[in-house]
Amino acid sequence: MLGFVDTTLLWLNLGISLLVLVLPAYFDLPLKQALAATLVGALIGNSMLALAALIGADARVPTMVLQRAPLGRRGSYLATVLNIAQCLGWAIFELIVIATAAGLLCDQLFGFEAIWAWKLLFGGLAAALALLGPIGFVRRFVRKFAIWAVAVSVVYLAWWIVDGANLGSLWSSSGEHHGSFWLAVDTVVAVTVSWAPLVADYTRFSRDRRSAFFGVGLGYLLPTLFQFGFGSILVLSRGVDPNHPELILTAIAGGGAAAALALLALTVDETDEAFANVYSSAVSTQNLLSRVPQRVLIAGASILATAGALAIDMRSYQRFLLLLGAVFVPLLGVLVAHWLLSGAHYTARDIFEAPSVRVGSIIAWAAGFLLYEWLYQPADLGFWSRLLAHGAPSYQIGASLPSFALAFVLTGLFQTLASPRPARTQERGQTL
Repeated sequence: MLGFVDTTLLWLNLGISLLVLVLPAYFDLPLKQALAATLVGALIGNSMLALAALIGADARVPTMVLQRAPLGRRGSYLATVLNIAQCLGWAIFELIVIATAAGLLCDQLFGFEAIWAWKLLFGGLAAALALLGPIGFVRRFVRKFAIWAVAVSVVYLAWWIVDGANLGSLWSSSGEHHGSFWLAVDTVVAVTVSWAPLVADYTRFSRDRRSAFFGVGLGYLLPTLFQFGFGSILVLSRGVDPNHPELILTAIAGGGAAAALALLALTVDETDEAFANVYSSAVSTQNLLSRVPQRVLIAGASILATAGALAIDMRSYQRFLLLLGAVFVPLLGVLVAHWLLSGAHYTARDIFEAPSVRVGSIIAWAAGFLLYEWLYQPADLGFWSRLLAHGAPSYQIGASLPSFALAFVLTGLFQTLASPRPARTQERGQTL
């Protein structure tokens, strides 16, 4: 079982990623507002993630199996397919970054990169780590190697970022920015809540609900604050292009022996994200194909992710993140409402004997998704963008909390209307 310390270490490691470090470039905000958006988004997102972790520890099943309770057995299949897609997308992103870091390090030491070979190698390593399972991964990899790599990379990155920045000038300058504070908040929330469909895959092994709640909440909060906070300084001082995160690796690689050590640490850091996405892809798939051995599914997920990393050049991903927010923030609202109305506890019967589809929960989820998209107003989706523009608010507000709240309230309403309790009371009265 994973106690508070093990859970915290796991999510500290999962929270460190160069992909997140460049996201503040999308904010287009001055430093003060960027840091404020980071704090607000981190508190909202990590509160949601910690609550999802607690529910996972309570139910002791993977997240997509857990979704059978609020959505129904077959209703959970839609969430499962979407989660598998996002896990594979993230795994591809991570393998590209890991291979780029390893290639740059190899070029420094030996004069060649061979990035394609590193993608193959780390795709295999992600599969090997996934086969260990969460407990083996934490005790054999995180405690012995990854936590030290996190410490080294965080210290070096903090120094490297601050060394190239004029903090006084950045703090006092408002500059010319056109970003939205609440869109920045939603970006932070989206990154955090993208882990909610995975979190129970790990907290089902937690010692108790308290360890899961505080271990995940605090463990992921700290790297969120670090990455978005220092990332804001980085993009404002060096003009980092968020569509080319590998350029950060190129810049780091020019710093001599210390930079080589930092690149090695970053390579180790990124490996655990690839592990998590490969493992959760396989575990989620088991909700659809329960008879297929987990080892076979892990091998299949790692092959798909590696092939994707070799074939696809994935760059811009803010839209990808906000689409994840639109899908999974209201889904979490549905889960939390249903769990609370089930007495804040799921039994095996709630999950494995759920009806085929809970139509009300699906409607609540869809309503939350539509509200998120309507408030966010994506401008790059043709007919969908034009449709959402009708009646859109003339001011920008956050989409995360309203969509969560709408899904939460509607789920509670539908569940209350569908409750069999009044009928049972009437039957008892007739019997008497």
